[in-house]
Amino acid sequence: MDKNVKIETEFITLGQFLKLADVIQSGGMAKWFLSEYEVYVNGIQDQRRGKKLVEGDKVEIPGIGQFMITK
Repeated sequence: MDKNVKIETEFITLGQFLKLADVIQSGGMAKWFLSEYEVYVNGIQDQRRGKKLVEGDKVEIPGIGQFMITK
C-alpha cells in the first residue's frame, strides 16, 4: 500500500523527501542512504539527492515502502 507524502511546494528534492517521509532522520543522511539503498522514482532507479519530485510521482524503496507525492 502506498503512503501519501504531502508537499506544499511545486516540487521537493529526493533528499528532502526522504526526511519528510521519515525514512531518514536528517537531511545529512540522504547521501549515505542513497548510496546504500536502491530507490526507484516512477519505476526507474535514481540515486540523485537533487532529483525533483512533483505531485503524482511514486517513490519505491524495497524493504521500506512505497510512497506517492500529493499536494
